[in-house]
Amino acid sequence: MVFKFLFESKCSETLSISKFYKPFIFYLLTSFFNFNNFSKAILQKLFFMIRLLLISLLIISSTSSFSQILQDDFEGNSTITWNEEDIIMTLDADNPFSTNSSNTSGTALKYVDNGTGNYANIYFDSSRPIILEENTPFDLMIYIPGSSITGNQPNQISLKLQNKNRSEPWTTQTEIIKSVTPNNWQTITFDFATDDFINYNENSPDPLSRIDFNRVVLQVNGENNTDAVTAYIDNFYFEGGEDPTTPGNPNDPVYDQLVWSDEFNTNGTNQPLNSENWFHQTKLPQGGSWFNGEIQHYTDRTENSYVENGKMHLVAKKETFTNQGVTKQYTSARLNSKFAFTYGKVQVRAKLPTGVGTWPAIWMLGKNITETGGYWSNEGFGTTPWPACGEIDIMEHWGDNQNYVSSAMHTPSSYGGTINTAGQIVPTASTEFHIYTLEWYEDRMVFSVDGDVHYTYNPTVKNDQTWPFDKDQYILLNTAIEPSIESGFTESAMEIDYVRVYQESSLSTDVVADESKLTISPNPVNQFTTLINEGFNNNQTLEVYTIQGRLKETYSINDKRTRIDMSGWSAGVYLFKIKGSTNNQTYKIIKL
Repeated sequence: MVFKFLFESKCSETLSISKFYKPFIFYLLTSFFNFNNFSKAILQKLFFMIRLLLISLLIISSTSSFSQILQDDFEGNSTITWNEEDIIMTLDADNPFSTNSSNTSGTALKYVDNGTGNYANIYFDSSRPIILEENTPFDLMIYIPGSSITGNQPNQISLKLQNKNRSEPWTTQTEIIKSVTPNNWQTITFDFATDDFINYNENSPDPLSRIDFNRVVLQVNGENNTDAVTAYIDNFYFEGGEDPTTPGNPNDPVYDQLVWSDEFNTNGTNQPLNSENWFHQTKLPQGGSWFNGEIQHYTDRTENSYVENGKMHLVAKKETFTNQGVTKQYTSARLNSKFAFTYGKVQVRAKLPTGVGTWPAIWMLGKNITETGGYWSNEGFGTTPWPACGEIDIMEHWGDNQNYVSSAMHTPSSYGGTINTAGQIVPTASTEFHIYTLEWYEDRMVFSVDGDVHYTYNPTVKNDQTWPFDKDQYILLNTAIEPSIESGFTESAMEIDYVRVYQESSLSTDVVADESKLTISPNPVNQFTTLINEGFNNNQTLEVYTIQGRLKETYSINDKRTRIDMSGWSAGVYLFKIKGSTNNQTYKIIKL
């Protein structure tokens, strides 16, 4: 019971307990302590100390290690929410085969496929990436009663890993199939490091190199058949590797200083955009047509882009329009920011257009791109062709796949139909505003919608082929029209509330010395901690973030001593960001 608490508590899911430390602690305890001679209070203190040690090791190592345990014994100990498709599932069914068997558990998951559906399976989704490494197999127990089987399907169970954020998750799945002997409880192991696996798309990379898996699918006796089968499944277990891409690494820069923005607060209706911020790219590429088969003209008219009621409207329209000697039947706008930067956070709050054949995008290109008619190329910065300049697609949406938004990276190693892409379904993408975010670090890109991360680009090898992202990039906003545009389309707008770019604060050491006379005690914290601020002024606030980078609380600092109640907070590491009138500082606080 005690060891179960230590190794399977929520702490072990949130704070990585290294595979090195686990056996060490286990050995230490079993070698030096006789638990029968300890009171409950002493044991609690002992494990409290061990927990503190593990958390402290996390901080000392200055890493953001997030390993993951996915388990279900179907007796109430679970980190999984199961779903079924084309089967009848019972999560706490009686185990009718517990007598004289290798599985004496009283309950198990019951899986009944009556043969009435094509894609019978059970599955669950993970909120964090499922990271595969050497020695990270999936284990489960299964029993198939021979009397339940009809037809000629092979007796087997398959485990599939998918990316739930794709509109068709199976298209990039990987799968292992294992044979099952009926009328016998048996343990099945799926090890993507050593077992033969099947990639649905033969061009998909090795599963151990991927970080986009977040769904597990189990399927008994195959799919696309009408044969029946019943199975009992028990003791599912997986302990994954450490996620190197989880946002919120405490060693990351904190992008907290707004360095450039457009809030689109121009008074009046149908107002032109701020020309100090934006350039209208209208010049047709050589040949008279835009790339990717797009069929629109981009214009600098207010009919296609204007500001009104605090929003920028980028409008794609059906109309006959002639420019540069070429007549087209659709118009839109393509905007280049007159601001370029390296590393930082981009946030765009937007509501997307609709219509089959529309293709809105929020994206970035290298300032050094050689593109006739682009702002930065016109200014003399063009030295590098696409894709060597690098392209970052923060948000793309296709009208023929309504509500699916995706992010992608285009580099010399993969471009055009790039493999470096993922997305998510946003049910109200065209009816409500959502915040599309890119966090651009020196080693990775993190893409999210409303704080929900759907893709991280973090190539193992970073060179000119995979990572041309150590130079300035600029922002583009546009809606393209594809040849598949529906005949009844008239117009639709991408509405944008704001575009903001944040970077790490640059602090004056003189000012910091004056305002940083601050201590936070106690740290680590049981219930309460106190900010003691000798350099107090009335313009300071405290923002508290989780280790994943989510804002938890905001406080106004109204005195030299501010008491913070952390009694109801989960154990873990929090980032306290003190925002002063002239500088910001961040502190790591441990909640026990």
